[in-house]
Amino acid sequence: MQRNGPVADRGGLMIWFASYVLAGAFVGVLAGLLGIGGGMTLVPVMAALFAAQHFAPDHVVHMALATCMASIVFTSSSSVREHLKFDGVNFNIVKRMTPGLVAGSLFATSISAWIPQRHLALSFSVIVFFGATQILLNRKPKAARTLPSAWPLFFIGLMIGIIGGLVSAGGAFLTIPFMLWCGVPMKKTIGTGAMMGIPLAVVGTIGYVISGWSVPGLPSDAVGFISVTALIGIVCGSVVTAPFGARLAHRLPVPILKRIFACLLYVLAAKMLWTYW
Repeated sequence: MQRNGPVADRGGLMIWFASYVLAGAFVGVLAGLLGIGGGMTLVPVMAALFAAQHFAPDHVVHMALATCMASIVFTSSSSVREHLKFDGVNFNIVKRMTPGLVAGSLFATSISAWIPQRHLALSFSVIVFFGATQILLNRKPKAARTLPSAWPLFFIGLMIGIIGGLVSAGGAFLTIPFMLWCGVPMKKTIGTGAMMGIPLAVVGTIGYVISGWSVPGLPSDAVGFISVTALIGIVCGSVVTAPFGARLAHRLPVPILKRIFACLLYVLAAKMLWTYW
């Protein structure tokens, strides 16, 4: 596994590490507040930071996706701890949907090395535009039925897992509307979506390690496509702020905040498409 990325002086490294911490702190608030893993917000930011450091130019998006996927394990875990205090997780749904989510995430991330960077950027932007529109419209689907049986839930989870793996998201932007449509109370959906994001992110992280393991030219701290230094910085910031965001979810006008967040997603997705397509 050859690693020959650029070397920075100690002062420069501290500045970049501080940037990772700040990015993590921001996404941690979003993770707790909106029940998302934060990847949709963080990926364009990390791609820009990696590009500014002249990391492997053909794999900047791969690295951003991989590092953000790994960070979701920690941000979602920190958020879930707070939601558990409010009895906000439906473990029956978690148990039934997780196998499909895991399979889909592992498939999408394991083949990522064979997907050109510009196509990953396009996939990311299209999916994020869709997610942002869904959030901006703020349409809560009417409960049409109860949860389907085990096999339909598996295939629904599989599709969500594939999409989550492609954009380094915990899948909550899809699992939450689906749960609402199936009659799950709103107070249960955010915490449940965050909980399901943890196993999705764990296997997605493994997939990105596998797919990037033998890729040459990555930074010396990389494990597969994951930048360990960036991951540590993101986690340092996010685990502190995610519980704060979860508490805010019970106090602030979340629909208004979601609209602001959706507009931010439009900007970030457009920037990603403009830069890498």
